[in-house]
Amino acid sequence: MSDQTIEKAGSARSALVRKLVFSAMFLALCMVLPYLTGQIPQIGAALSPMHIPVFLCGFVCGWPWALAVGAIAPLLRHFAFGGMPPILTAIPMTFELAAYGAVSGLMYKLLPKRKWAIYVSLIAAMAAGRLVWGCARFVMAGLQHTDFPLSAFWAGAVAEAVPGIILHIVLIPLLVMAMERAKLTFKD
Repeated sequence: MSDQTIEKAGSARSALVRKLVFSAMFLALCMVLPYLTGQIPQIGAALSPMHIPVFLCGFVCGWPWALAVGAIAPLLRHFAFGGMPPILTAIPMTFELAAYGAVSGLMYKLLPKRKWAIYVSLIAAMAAGRLVWGCARFVMAGLQHTDFPLSAFWAGAVAEAVPGIILHIVLIPLLVMAMERAKLTFKD
């Protein structure tokens, strides 16, 4: 093997380890951030603090890592922290957060590395994740022989989520731009 091949393999391994470490950090933030707003449940639900690390993971580590963090976080938090979020909330959140991570990471990878691409990727991910959440809630309602009307979707995905939507649109692009300037993102 040539020195160049060995160097490329070492660099790829190093990037893989860094993505794993960053993803673990984002998963840990998913576990901890809800404590900041959890003292007042209405505020915590409105600000959606678990969503922030998943979006960031999509922008920083890429879609496969963020999909995994998003899929693991709600159920891990449910089982690790005494049923919070409740299981009927955690299951649709699992699909929602996985979609957030996958779409934000994939869109950001495909779009040119410009500031506007962060916003487009974020808003597309937010829309996709909310639609996935609605589908999961609809399926769960059917399995429970209950209703999940369009008004319930609108209330849960949009009306009650406005503070979190605003927070995410303001905060996440700023954090992504700061991480890019600090060279804490991956270019693949």
